[in-house]
Amino acid sequence: MVAGRGLVVSGLNALRVGRFLQRGRRDSAPAVSFSSAAGSHKEKLKNRQAELMSRGLPKQKPLPGVKHVLVVASGKGGVGKSTTAVNLALGIAATDQAKAVGLLDADVYGPSIPRMMNLKGNPEVSDRNLMIPLVNYGIQCMSMGFLVEETTPVVWRGLMVMSAIERLLRQVDWGELDYLVVDMPPGTGDVQLSVSQNIPISGAVIVSTPQDIALLDARRGAEMFKKVSVPVLGLVQNMSVFRCPKCDHETHIFGADGAKQLAADMGLNILGDIPLHINIRETCDLGKPIVVSNPESSEVSISVELVTFY
Repeated sequence: MVAGRGLVVSGLNALRVGRFLQRGRRDSAPAVSFSSAAGSHKEKLKNRQAELMSRGLPKQKPLPGVKHVLVVASGKGGVGKSTTAVNLALGIAATDQAKAVGLLDADVYGPSIPRMMNLKGNPEVSDRNLMIPLVNYGIQCMSMGFLVEETTPVVWRGLMVMSAIERLLRQVDWGELDYLVVDMPPGTGDVQLSVSQNIPISGAVIVSTPQDIALLDARRGAEMFKKVSVPVLGLVQNMSVFRCPKCDHETHIFGADGAKQLAADMGLNILGDIPLHINIRETCDLGKPIVVSNPESSEVSISVELVTFY
């Protein structure tokens, strides 16, 4: 009886040991699958978050008749972004006169295109209730500056600005354009996101001076476009060197080759190296951009290199 009892106890112990070993196998095996399960859970969570975030975003719709949209942007103001955008649009048209080029001034608060392109007046409205761009030098132009007085400040909140950008994009009769160059406002705010999320953009050009402070903002601008899946075509180094108009002596007022170093760090191209020259400033202020008034200047080469991307 005792022996029988011992067999029962031994049998129970063996059963418990077996269960323990089996449980150990079950517990130890998922140690590998636990990490994979955790990774799978994180991936699902990430996808879910991306789905939720994308629900409120507008769907990109091409602008009717526009083949390529090029945006000219800068991290901060005062680096010559609008001057570059104007000369870029004129340069593209100069390299191939068969190309139809438009210029959109998306800087609602500080529109510069009307003066630089020597344009005044209100746009007419077509039969389809679309604004007809004003034209000079063969470039179709649209700007908030055509809708308000030159000295009138635009004191609007964000929603009104977004509504204005939507109208400048969608309620303009651009016709058939090979390129639409968009002069973006400085920074990385609502307008940049709104334009990037509303229309497909072929590429972005970042303008910066060689100054360290400007380069920090230029890097932010380039990173922003990468995050919204807009290809950055490269950097334009503006005001790279001051060339004396009398003796041609060169002085690097804002530093030397800063944008070139940034481009190398980010794996980007340098599309142009523009000097700080009085002729560039004067011609834009007079409404006769240097690509028109001096077509042999080096600024035309920027557009030539950009066109090679397509």
